[in-house]
Amino acid sequence: MRKLLEADDAARGLLRVAGEIAERHRGTQKLMLVGIRRGGVPLATALKAQLEALEPDHTIPLGTLDITLYRDDASTALPNPRIGASHMPVDVDGWSVILIDDVVGTGRSIRAALDALLDYGRPARVEVCALVDRGGRELPILVNYAVKKLEASSEERVDVHVHEGRISAMVMPLSAPSLYPPPVEEI
Repeated sequence: MRKLLEADDAARGLLRVAGEIAERHRGTQKLMLVGIRRGGVPLATALKAQLEALEPDHTIPLGTLDITLYRDDASTALPNPRIGASHMPVDVDGWSVILIDDVVGTGRSIRAALDALLDYGRPARVEVCALVDRGGRELPILVNYAVKKLEASSEERVDVHVHEGRISAMVMPLSAPSLYPPPVEEI
């Protein structure tokens, strides 16, 4: 196991990503962040705070998206799925939406998130942001913004931990038990 991102590294990386987003979008008007449950939600919350500090004239809507039923392996990998709530604070039609996840690898979660998002309307544009882009795509998915990029082997996983708003990440062997407790389920 190896430390990939210390909390201070992740915070600096999120600040850099927030600057890239504000620059590319020329501000934050008509920009919505959507965190993919569960790992993307704390990252989206932290990114929202960074963006609003950079662009204080606009409040950025923050949505959450549960992709459980949209996964292409839902019937085989999830015998007892735990389905959570999705929430879109505004109608997505015409908004630039940034889908946010903690780790993007094969691209299958992002594909599922796109399907789920389009059930809420037709955004003007959709981009993807991740704490870690680990490579290994099986689908043609582009990560537009990433705090850290790496090529992890298929025998490794990336564990992201959020504690008191501080985010960190480690690379672990697939066989190793997680060092972090499972996230608390939202009610």
